[in-house]
Amino acid sequence: MIHTLEQFAAQCRDILKAEPGPSGRDKVCALLRDVLMDDQFVARHFDERTPDRKILYEDPELGFCILAHYYKGAKESPPHDHGPSWAIYGQVRGETEMSDYELLEPATDDKPGKVRKTRTYKLTPGVAHVYNEGELHSPRRTDSTQLIRIEGVNMEKVRRLKYQAV
Repeated sequence: MIHTLEQFAAQCRDILKAEPGPSGRDKVCALLRDVLMDDQFVARHFDERTPDRKILYEDPELGFCILAHYYKGAKESPPHDHGPSWAIYGQVRGETEMSDYELLEPATDDKPGKVRKTRTYKLTPGVAHVYNEGELHSPRRTDSTQLIRIEGVNMEKVRRLKYQAV
């Protein structure tokens, strides 16, 4: 099936309006898996000039964003959550090793929180995963990758606390 950004965004909006919690996000995640396999959709939104973070769509009513990410070369991020929001990661190309963490000690403005790794798994092309509010995770890439990510809100506008693995 061929998808357009407009159709995809409208379907996400309809789902999230009807079911704004985790069950709705699971449905959006399933929809994203279909989009990840649409070579024409991917070709329209990714090329060599795609930056690390490109907002494709920001919903004016619900605030969620659909983004294209093209990470060139290896990259590793520290453990993090999405503050008061959620995110769905969908792997387009390459492979992301994702780790999940258990919170041991909450973060404050002055001090990073402490977390313990609980599992590691791979996101490969076509795989999408939901991270609900407070779910701590960290991506690691050993080579260039592309992904589509949906954020509950534009994370550029959200202050987040820091965490360190122990």
